[in-house]
Amino acid sequence: MTPKRGDDVAPPPVGEEWKLRFATNEAAKGWGELAAAAPENTRRCFEDLRTDPLRRDAPDRQHRLRGRLSTRPYGRRALPQWECEVTSGGRVRCLVDEERRTVYFVYASPRHPKDTE
Repeated sequence: MTPKRGDDVAPPPVGEEWKLRFATNEAAKGWGELAAAAPENTRRCFEDLRTDPLRRDAPDRQHRLRGRLSTRPYGRRALPQWECEVTSGGRVRCLVDEERRTVYFVYASPRHPKDTE
């Protein structure tokens, strides 16, 4: 998604930080809604994904999805899909590309995704 006038400016990764990218327009829109609804929690999610998207020490907040949701195609590859709980209902789902040290946001919303209900 190409930035345009009025868009937020994302800070570039520094050192060992991971790149964060939107994989869909819906994820970009949902990220804005989530940030408006819960700015502190959304910022914490941003920092967690930027520093360690494969973190396993807080499974209630950040974990790899299982079963049919464990991977998702992106380009020509299937990447592992992770989820961050931002609020009781708000979630961010992302694909983690270890080779490129990039996290692709595929879902973000202050509402819980319906496919895991």
